[in-house]
Amino acid sequence: MSESGEWVSLRGAAEILGVHPATVRNWADRGDLPSRRTPGGHRRFRKTDLLHYAQSQPSEVQPSEVQIIIQNALGQTRMQVDDSPLARAAWYAAMRDATRDHLRQQGRRVLEALRVYLANNGQDSDLAAAVTLGKDYGVRLIADGLTLPQAVRGFFYYSDFVTNAVLTWSEVAQPHSAADWGHLLRQVNTFIHTMLLSLIEYYQED
Repeated sequence: MSESGEWVSLRGAAEILGVHPATVRNWADRGDLPSRRTPGGHRRFRKTDLLHYAQSQPSEVQPSEVQIIIQNALGQTRMQVDDSPLARAAWYAAMRDATRDHLRQQGRRVLEALRVYLANNGQDSDLAAAVTLGKDYGVRLIADGLTLPQAVRGFFYYSDFVTNAVLTWSEVAQPHSAADWGHLLRQVNTFIHTMLLSLIEYYQED
Protein backbone atom coordinates (compact mmCIF):
# COMPACT_ATOMS: atom_id res chain seq x y z
CA MET A 1 0.00 0.00 0.00
CA SER A 2 1.23 3.46 -0.88
CA GLU A 3 2.02 5.86 1.95
CA SER A 4 1.90 8.87 -0.34
CA GLY A 5 -1.45 10.60 -0.41
CA GLU A 6 -3.57 7.61 0.70
CA TRP A 7 -2.60 7.56 4.39
CA VAL A 8 -2.42 10.53 6.78
CA SER A 9 -1.19 11.11 10.30
CA LEU A 10 -3.33 11.61 13.40
CA ARG A 11 -3.06 15.37 13.00
CA GLY A 12 -3.86 15.15 9.31
CA ALA A 13 -6.95 13.07 10.08
CA ALA A 14 -8.05 15.64 12.67
CA GLU A 15 -7.69 18.45 10.11
CA ILE A 16 -9.78 16.57 7.56
CA LEU A 17 -12.52 15.81 10.08
CA GLY A 18 -12.35 19.26 11.70
CA VAL A 19 -11.91 17.95 15.25
CA HIS A 20 -9.16 17.79 17.89
CA PRO A 21 -6.53 15.02 17.45
CA ALA A 22 -7.54 13.60 20.84
CA THR A 23 -11.07 13.07 19.49
CA VAL A 24 -9.72 11.14 16.50
CA ARG A 25 -7.55 9.08 18.86
CA ASN A 26 -10.60 8.22 20.98
CA TRP A 27 -12.61 7.16 17.92
CA ALA A 28 -9.72 4.93 16.81
CA ASP A 29 -9.34 3.43 20.32
CA ARG A 30 -13.07 2.60 20.34
CA GLY A 31 -12.73 0.92 16.97
CA ASP A 32 -15.08 3.41 15.33
CA LEU A 33 -12.42 4.71 12.97
CA PRO A 34 -10.05 2.24 11.25
CA SER A 35 -6.33 2.91 11.57
CA ARG A 36 -3.02 1.15 11.57
CA ARG A 37 0.36 1.84 13.10
CA THR A 38 3.73 2.42 11.49
CA PRO A 39 6.78 0.40 12.63
CA GLY A 40 7.52 3.39 14.87
CA GLY A 41 4.11 3.13 16.55
CA HIS A 42 2.48 6.17 14.94
CA ARG A 43 -1.15 6.00 13.85
CA ARG A 44 -2.03 6.28 10.18
CA PHE A 45 -5.52 6.76 8.75
CA ARG A 46 -6.70 6.06 5.23
CA LYS A 47 -8.37 9.05 3.57
CA THR A 48 -11.23 6.97 2.19
CA ASP A 49 -12.03 5.75 5.72
CA LEU A 50 -12.09 9.36 6.94
CA LEU A 51 -14.45 10.37 4.13
CA HIS A 52 -16.83 7.54 4.94
CA TYR A 53 -16.72 8.28 8.66
CA ALA A 54 -17.44 11.97 8.12
CA GLN A 55 -20.48 11.09 6.01
CA SER A 56 -21.80 8.52 8.50
CA GLN A 57 -21.41 10.75 11.59
CA PRO A 58 -22.78 14.19 10.61
CA SER A 59 -23.84 15.05 14.14
CA GLU A 60 -20.40 14.35 15.57
CA VAL A 61 -18.16 15.79 12.86
CA GLN A 62 -19.02 19.47 12.90
CA PRO A 63 -17.94 20.73 9.46
CA SER A 64 -19.20 17.49 7.74
CA GLU A 65 -18.75 17.31 3.98
CA VAL A 66 -17.58 20.89 3.47
CA GLN A 67 -14.43 20.17 5.48
CA ILE A 68 -13.72 17.19 3.24
CA ILE A 69 -14.16 19.28 0.10
CA ILE A 70 -11.99 22.09 1.45
CA GLN A 71 -9.15 19.82 2.54
CA ASN A 72 -9.22 17.90 -0.73
CA ALA A 73 -9.23 20.96 -3.00
CA LEU A 74 -6.66 22.96 -1.04
CA GLY A 75 -4.45 19.93 -0.55
CA GLN A 76 -4.45 19.21 -4.28
CA THR A 77 -3.68 22.86 -4.98
CA ARG A 78 -0.71 22.87 -2.61
CA MET A 79 0.70 19.71 -4.19
CA GLN A 80 0.34 21.09 -7.69
CA VAL A 81 2.00 24.38 -6.75
CA ASP A 82 4.95 22.48 -5.33
CA ASP A 83 5.24 19.71 -7.91
CA SER A 84 4.25 21.25 -11.25
CA PRO A 85 5.48 23.96 -13.64
CA LEU A 86 2.79 26.27 -12.20
CA ALA A 87 5.31 28.74 -10.81
CA ARG A 88 6.58 29.31 -14.35
CA ALA A 89 3.12 30.13 -15.73
CA ALA A 90 2.92 33.79 -16.74
CA TRP A 91 -0.41 34.37 -14.97
CA TYR A 92 0.90 32.87 -11.72
CA ALA A 93 4.21 34.75 -11.86
CA ALA A 94 2.32 38.02 -12.37
CA MET A 95 0.51 37.75 -9.05
CA ARG A 96 1.96 39.26 -5.90
CA ASP A 97 2.53 36.97 -2.94
CA ALA A 98 -0.22 38.82 -1.06
CA THR A 99 -2.66 38.07 -3.88
CA ARG A 100 -1.74 34.40 -3.90
CA ASP A 101 -2.31 34.21 -0.14
CA HIS A 102 -5.64 36.00 -0.45
CA LEU A 103 -6.84 33.69 -3.23
CA ARG A 104 -5.89 30.62 -1.21
CA GLN A 105 -8.14 31.88 1.57
CA GLN A 106 -10.76 32.86 -0.99
CA GLY A 107 -10.82 29.25 -2.10
CA ARG A 108 -12.37 28.31 1.23
CA ARG A 109 -15.12 30.88 0.76
CA VAL A 110 -15.77 29.63 -2.76
CA LEU A 111 -16.15 26.07 -1.54
CA GLU A 112 -18.46 27.09 1.31
CA ALA A 113 -20.64 29.16 -1.04
CA LEU A 114 -20.77 26.26 -3.48
CA ARG A 115 -21.75 23.88 -0.67
CA VAL A 116 -24.65 26.17 0.28
CA TYR A 117 -25.72 26.39 -3.36
CA LEU A 118 -25.73 22.60 -3.73
CA ALA A 119 -27.44 22.05 -0.37
CA ASN A 120 -30.27 24.35 -1.49
CA ASN A 121 -30.61 22.43 -4.77
CA GLY A 122 -29.18 25.20 -6.91
CA GLN A 123 -31.38 28.16 -6.00
CA ASP A 124 -30.78 31.20 -8.21
CA SER A 125 -30.68 33.43 -5.12
CA ASP A 126 -27.52 31.64 -3.95
CA LEU A 127 -25.71 32.61 -7.17
CA ALA A 128 -25.29 36.13 -5.78
CA ALA A 129 -22.34 34.77 -3.81
CA ALA A 130 -20.75 33.49 -7.04
CA VAL A 131 -21.12 36.94 -8.62
CA THR A 132 -19.45 38.60 -5.62
CA LEU A 133 -16.62 36.06 -5.54
CA GLY A 134 -15.97 36.42 -9.28
CA LYS A 135 -15.80 40.19 -8.94
CA ASP A 136 -13.33 39.88 -6.06
CA TYR A 137 -11.06 37.78 -8.25
CA GLY A 138 -11.28 40.45 -10.94
CA VAL A 139 -10.43 43.24 -8.50
CA ARG A 140 -7.33 41.43 -7.22
CA LEU A 141 -6.03 40.31 -10.60
CA ILE A 142 -6.52 43.65 -12.33
CA ALA A 143 -4.63 45.32 -9.47
CA ASP A 144 -1.71 42.97 -10.17
CA GLY A 145 -1.76 43.82 -13.87
CA LEU A 146 -2.99 40.46 -15.18
CA THR A 147 -4.62 40.55 -18.60
CA LEU A 148 -8.07 39.02 -19.06
CA PRO A 149 -6.67 35.91 -20.83
CA GLN A 150 -4.21 35.42 -17.95
CA ALA A 151 -6.99 35.81 -15.39
CA VAL A 152 -9.18 33.27 -17.20
CA ARG A 153 -6.31 30.77 -17.46
CA GLY A 154 -5.75 31.05 -13.72
CA PHE A 155 -9.47 30.70 -13.01
CA PHE A 156 -9.70 27.52 -15.08
CA TYR A 157 -6.65 26.08 -13.34
CA TYR A 158 -8.10 26.50 -9.85
CA SER A 159 -11.73 25.77 -10.76
CA ASP A 160 -10.63 22.28 -11.81
CA PHE A 161 -9.60 21.62 -8.21
CA VAL A 162 -13.04 22.71 -7.01
CA THR A 163 -14.76 20.38 -9.45
CA ASN A 164 -12.51 17.46 -8.50
CA ALA A 165 -13.07 18.08 -4.80
CA VAL A 166 -16.85 18.09 -5.21
CA LEU A 167 -16.65 14.87 -7.21
CA THR A 168 -14.59 13.28 -4.42
CA TRP A 169 -17.33 14.18 -1.94
CA SER A 170 -20.03 12.95 -4.32
CA GLU A 171 -18.34 9.57 -4.68
CA VAL A 172 -18.63 9.17 -0.92
CA ALA A 173 -22.21 10.45 -0.84
CA GLN A 174 -23.11 8.05 -3.67
CA PRO A 175 -25.70 9.71 -5.92
CA HIS A 176 -28.35 7.10 -6.74
CA SER A 177 -28.29 7.26 -10.53
CA ALA A 178 -26.59 8.69 -13.59
CA ALA A 179 -29.28 11.38 -13.59
CA ASP A 180 -28.18 12.43 -10.09
CA TRP A 181 -24.60 12.72 -11.28
CA GLY A 182 -25.65 14.82 -14.24
CA HIS A 183 -27.81 17.08 -12.08
CA LEU A 184 -24.98 17.64 -9.60
CA LEU A 185 -22.43 18.45 -12.29
CA ARG A 186 -24.80 20.90 -13.97
CA GLN A 187 -25.21 22.75 -10.68
CA VAL A 188 -21.45 22.85 -10.07
CA ASN A 189 -20.88 24.16 -13.58
CA THR A 190 -23.60 26.80 -13.19
CA PHE A 191 -21.93 28.15 -10.04
CA ILE A 192 -18.43 28.15 -11.54
CA HIS A 193 -19.59 29.69 -14.82
CA THR A 194 -21.40 32.45 -12.92
CA MET A 195 -18.15 33.28 -11.13
CA LEU A 196 -16.24 33.34 -14.40
CA LEU A 197 -18.78 35.60 -16.13
CA SER A 198 -18.63 37.98 -13.17
CA LEU A 199 -14.84 38.11 -13.41
CA ILE A 200 -14.99 38.80 -17.17
CA GLU A 201 -17.65 41.48 -16.76
CA TYR A 202 -15.55 43.27 -14.16
CA TYR A 203 -12.59 43.32 -16.56
CA GLN A 204 -14.80 44.79 -19.27
CA GLU A 205 -16.07 47.50 -16.93
CA ASP A 206 -12.61 48.51 -15.75
